[in-house]
Amino acid sequence: MRILFLTRSFNSLTQRLYVELATRGHEVSVEFDIADSVTEEAVALFKPELVVAPFLKRAIPESVWRRHVCLVVHPGIAGDRGPSALDWAIQDGETEWGVTVLQAEAEMDAGPVWAAETFPMRVATKSSLYRGEVTEAAVRALLKAIERLKTGAFSPQRPSPGAPGVRGRARPLLRQEARRIDWQHDDTATVLRKIAAADGAPGVLDALFGVPCFLFDAHAGSLPSPAVPGSVVARGDRAVLRATSDGGVWIGHCRRADAEGSLKLPVALALPEQWQRLPAIDACSEIRYEEHGPVGVLHFPFYNGAMSTAQCEELLAACGDALARPTRVLLLAGGPEFFSNGIHLNVIEAAASPADESWRNIKAIDDVCRAVLETTDRITVAALQGNAGAGGCFLAFACDQVWARAGVILNPHYRNMGNLYGSEYWTYTLPRRVRRGEPRAVMENRLPVGVEQAAAIGLVDRVFGDGRDGFLPQAIAQACALAGSAEFPALLAAKQSKRMADEARRPLAAYRDDELANMRRNFYGFDPSYHYARAQFVGKVPHAWTPLHLAVHRRRTAA
Repeated sequence: MRILFLTRSFNSLTQRLYVELATRGHEVSVEFDIADSVTEEAVALFKPELVVAPFLKRAIPESVWRRHVCLVVHPGIAGDRGPSALDWAIQDGETEWGVTVLQAEAEMDAGPVWAAETFPMRVATKSSLYRGEVTEAAVRALLKAIERLKTGAFSPQRPSPGAPGVRGRARPLLRQEARRIDWQHDDTATVLRKIAAADGAPGVLDALFGVPCFLFDAHAGSLPSPAVPGSVVARGDRAVLRATSDGGVWIGHCRRADAEGSLKLPVALALPEQWQRLPAIDACSEIRYEEHGPVGVLHFPFYNGAMSTAQCEELLAACGDALARPTRVLLLAGGPEFFSNGIHLNVIEAAASPADESWRNIKAIDDVCRAVLETTDRITVAALQGNAGAGGCFLAFACDQVWARAGVILNPHYRNMGNLYGSEYWTYTLPRRVRRGEPRAVMENRLPVGVEQAAAIGLVDRVFGDGRDGFLPQAIAQACALAGSAEFPALLAAKQSKRMADEARRPLAAYRDDELANMRRNFYGFDPSYHYARAQFVGKVPHAWTPLHLAVHRRRTAA
């Protein structure tokens, strides 16, 4: 089918649905929801057989939904209506939730239902559920709805809130007054639930050290000694520990509400003086190492997959410690949400000199990649539990093998961030991996890549996993099997020989120098594209147009 995606942004859910439909042979084009007139023009140009809205914040214009079947992907159960579906589900403690694919009509979320899928609610943040269970349910529901639409044998029904068997109901926007934390009475579970329900956006409006802030990234913590509920008692790993009525919570990120255009940052950067005055305790490490027999596993679940200069330096030190252990395989596990998304654009944007911080950050992540590439006494494996983008992909490609969970999305390119050239030794690792096509084609492609397609190209070696929770245990088991296999000595010897030959042919330092020379022009040169794109991205500035690599229907007119 010819399918037009109408969406506010090309977010993780939209990317996954795009990959799933394109893989099945559908012709998909994307238009950002900018204005009714722009939507009408896109429909006229593309002449879609179906319009799909994976992520919208306003209604599809009547001029479109009256003439075309428009399917809205709603992150709520059948009968649920309103813009804060998942927020309410988390804050209300729902044990089961779902995704509904419904037909657009005059009233938002009230049209006939073409498909619905449910899932058990995990104790997690909104962003985590959205990237996990919501995305998987949305894929199932949309594919089912499209099949029903194609056969013409299905008659969609309109669920009535309050009817027998219909749990969904109309609910308003979840505003800050309903999210407010009562520090004197809310227990730890309640505080975590409120912050989890606001994760990503909008955060929970509160205050730290008397400064109004939106709070994000909360985890349970133990107080070193009894404290007044609401008081901030300690710091650790860029976060702060705050007392609740029955314990404590670590708060990792905040966005100041007292300044226009403030960014979401680690608390240590958003409020540095106040953070520094707190007593430090070592109980909130982002990086964790564990061993399973001959396999060392390095976890680095950095928030949103972003890796600042300091985090890269800490990861490099952790790699050094891991490599000092007598293991045969080092498995880089990243985090359950993201493997890595490369350099930390928010921290860079907030720096006194974004160009200087970009330069420090890219060199720091290069150091991590070099440490992996120069590891010759064991096999290295990247286990992608979650999505990866830009430099995070190339950190994975620095490993000898790349294993990925089914459903993971890769964005192995830099060009969408102001035509960045990229580093992380991609000019060395990419030609070694690409089995089909040209390495340059991977870098020129601005579209997301599913792991099945990535495996066909050669970017990924294995794709497996029984869902979110099953992948990492399977990866560790496979790594143990690899370490104990009869082929292991030959594999290691071949790796050592190849690395020596590659280094003799052209040293890794030469690849790095060439890449950084191009990156220096991106950071300090006359073309401000990278700095503009970064500021737009971290500031969440609404799109003014849809880029041509997404808007297939506009390429002919642009030419």
